Amino acid sequence: MKIIETNDLRGSVHKYGDDINTDYIIPGKYLMNILDDAKLAQHAMEGVDPDFYQSVEEGDFVVGGRNFGCGSSREEAPVVLKEAGVGAVLAQSFARIFYRNAINIGLPILECDTTGMEEGDELRVDFEGGEVENLTKGEIIQATSLPQAMRDIIADGGLVAHIKKHGSFQI
Repeated sequence: MKIIETNDLRGSVHKYGDDINTDYIIPGKYLMNILDDAKLAQHAMEGVDPDFYQSVEEGDFVVGGRNFGCGSSREEAPVVLKEAGVGAVLAQSFARIFYRNAINIGLPILECDTTGMEEGDELRVDFEGGEVENLTKGEIIQATSLPQAMRDIIADGGLVAHIKKHGSFQI
């Protein structure tokens, strides 16, 4: 799995609405037949955007509204986004299990006001400072910063990598 440097991310917006559930992110019909994460990622966001995998570039952002990642607790949802090259997911709010799964696998996420972001906008995200700069519109949006412990887990590539690196869970 890719480790993403989260201090200064830049990429384009792929925008979706409210209540993007885990079946939209990775349709369940693929989970029994495809075990390789990279191959599974080819179907990321297929439930709402069949062309997502062909259009996403390394470091791009998935931007949602409220309750992003709702539905089942499938860990594959954040995994396929990370494997597809998504730099981070930005949303107004996240379903709790998706939020924890994203942190646990090392996918950067931030809660912020996404209403002014549009498909194709170029963003710069500073996780440490909790700022999202819309380079296309010249706007700065304050995000809810993740606690340092969660930023450390993401920086290490996820919870398992973090524990391997530190010998135990460090807060």
